[in-house]
Amino acid sequence: MRQALEEMRALYERNQADVSEAKSGRTDLIFLIRFRHCCLLRNQRCLLAYLYDRLLRIRALRWEYGSVLPNTIQFHMSAEEVEWFNQYKKSLATYMRSVGGEEGLDLTQDIKPPKSLYIEVRCLKDHGEFEIEDGTTILLKKNSQVPVAGVWSVLFHPFHSHDIPLLMLALQRVPVPAHTAPCCLHGPECSSA
Repeated sequence: MRQALEEMRALYERNQADVSEAKSGRTDLIFLIRFRHCCLLRNQRCLLAYLYDRLLRIRALRWEYGSVLPNTIQFHMSAEEVEWFNQYKKSLATYMRSVGGEEGLDLTQDIKPPKSLYIEVRCLKDHGEFEIEDGTTILLKKNSQVPVAGVWSVLFHPFHSHDIPLLMLALQRVPVPAHTAPCCLHGPECSSA
């Protein structure tokens, strides 16, 4: 980057000297001035593309590593990049607190979409038929699987808040057999079964 900036500074200084000569009547320098100016614009575009790519990579680091970067990564960042990362981290945290009610919504969880449209719903007991948003009826039996949209409509429907204790969700990226699935939202270490 320093090399490109030094080259740009040298081209600019040569152009300034040639512009003053061209004003005095040397028209043969105009093409050379235009060529150098095109080189300056090209270098500027390349530097901006490089900086923008680094910016995108630093933004991706927040999603990959969380709010604290490892020292090995911070070592390769400039002070301005670390400052930008911290500002992005604060902006993202503010936004996540502003959506999703009182507790906020953590957007950094479950970044990858599920491989299947089905998630495992574990009922504590057989619930029977239940009508979801689109009008279809699903059968909620112990350890049954239903579409994601159906689950959310069951859980967040205001008239069925009394049904929420009946459902225990185990959200998984890859479907696993029922006997290895966690028993509730607390994870596999939970012993309530």
